[in-house]
Amino acid sequence: MIRSILTVAAAALAFSVGAPGALAAESSALKAPPAAPYKAVSSLVKLPDFVPGLGQLFVDPATLPAGPFLGYDHDGKLVSTTYMIPLSLMKPDMNLNDLKVPAGSVDHVDVMYNAGHPGVAEPHIHVVLWNVPAKQESRVAK
Repeated sequence: MIRSILTVAAAALAFSVGAPGALAAESSALKAPPAAPYKAVSSLVKLPDFVPGLGQLFVDPATLPAGPFLGYDHDGKLVSTTYMIPLSLMKPDMNLNDLKVPAGSVDHVDVMYNAGHPGVAEPHIHVVLWNVPAKQESRVAK
């Protein structure tokens, strides 16, 4: 059941982020730190300043737990936007169309399961909207 929900969610997302005009272009979010109301996730919950695989994360606290979380590489460049959707909120008719990114364009999307961590303790999925090609994800690998 979860696998089918994730498959449908990923398919819906792939169509929505590719749609013209679906992405906002705010150049202020291309470099860390982004403007208020975003705050470093490490200042809000017990996580490191740089999370391997996601980068240095910033979030508007009002949007927790889902986000979006802005991920930056070691040079402070935006590489991804991540949504963390608790499994308890996922329903068969759930719609993940039109997820927003703060800047740039989406190259590809990853959807993965996470058992929980500080800030989002319950099991959830990460929907990662990558601004960089897959071969450049290593910029936030460690």
